[in-house]
Amino acid sequence: MKTAHPQSPVTGIFWMVVTGLCFICVTALVKHMGPRLPSSEAAFIRYGFGLVFLLPAIGALREAKLSRRQWALFSVRGGLHGIGVILWFYAMTRISIAEVTAMNYLAPIYVTVGAALFLGETLALRRIIAVVLGLVGAAIILRPGFRELTSGHFAMLIAAVVFGGAYLLAKVLADEVRPSVVVAMMSLFVTLFLAPFALASWITPTWEEIGILAAVACFATAGHYTMTLAFAAAPLTVTQPVTFLQLVWATALGAIAFAEPIDIWVVLGGAVILGSVTFITWREAMLKRQITPAAPATKF
Repeated sequence: MKTAHPQSPVTGIFWMVVTGLCFICVTALVKHMGPRLPSSEAAFIRYGFGLVFLLPAIGALREAKLSRRQWALFSVRGGLHGIGVILWFYAMTRISIAEVTAMNYLAPIYVTVGAALFLGETLALRRIIAVVLGLVGAAIILRPGFRELTSGHFAMLIAAVVFGGAYLLAKVLADEVRPSVVVAMMSLFVTLFLAPFALASWITPTWEEIGILAAVACFATAGHYTMTLAFAAAPLTVTQPVTFLQLVWATALGAIAFAEPIDIWVVLGGAVILGSVTFITWREAMLKRQITPAAPATKF
C-alpha cells in the first residue's frame, strides 16, 4: 500500500539544504542592514511584509471556528514569538552570525523540558541526557568566566526560551486546527504584538532598509515552506542532521562577508547542541516505530 506522500530521503535532504540556504540569506540580510533601526521596528516591518503571504490562507481562516481558548493560545503564542523575534534581531546585529545560529539550536531543548513540565510528557532518561548535553553545548559556546558576555548573548539565551514556548503552543494548536491556520494566526498576532513596540521608537527606514526587510520576509517564508516539503519527504531522523550545515555556512559567511573571526568553540558547542537534538529525534522515532502498526494496518 502506498502512502499519500511517499518517503524520499534524498528529496528530504535536498529541501532541508534549500531551507538552510534560505535562513542563511535571512541572517546575512539582517546582519548587513545593521542596528540603525530598533529591533522591534525591523521585526514589525518584516512581519508586515509577511502578511502578504497570508492571502492564500484567508479561506482557511474564514472556515476555522476557533474557540475562546484557542484565540487565547494564539494570542499568547504570538506574544512569545514576537518577543523572540525582537531579541533575535537585536542579537543578530551585536554578536556573530555563528553564535546566533548555534544558540538558536537550544529552542528544541527547551521544548523538551516544557513538554514534560506543561504537557505531562515523560522526561525519560534519554531526554534528560539530551537536555544536559544541550546545556553543555551552550556553556561551550558562551564560556562564562573565560570571556566577556554581551547583551547579544543574553538576548539569544532568552530568545531560545521564548521560541521554545511558542513552539510548544504550536504543537498543542496543530493537533486542533489546520497547519495553514496555525501559521497564518502566528503571523497575524506577531505583527499586532510588534506594532506598539515599533511605533514607540519609530525611525523612518530608508528605501534600502525596506527592500532588505522585504527580502527577509520572502526568504523566511520560502524557508518555512521548503522545511515543510522536507518534513513531508523524509523523517526527522534524516533531515535533522542536515541543519548542522547552517552553522557551517553561518561561520563561513561571518568570516568572509563580515570579517568575523572563526571561533572553534562556537562550532563545537553548536555541534553538541545539535547532536543532543538529533539524538532525541532519532530515539523518539525508534520508539514510535515500535508501537506504530505496520503500513497495511494503518487506516486512511
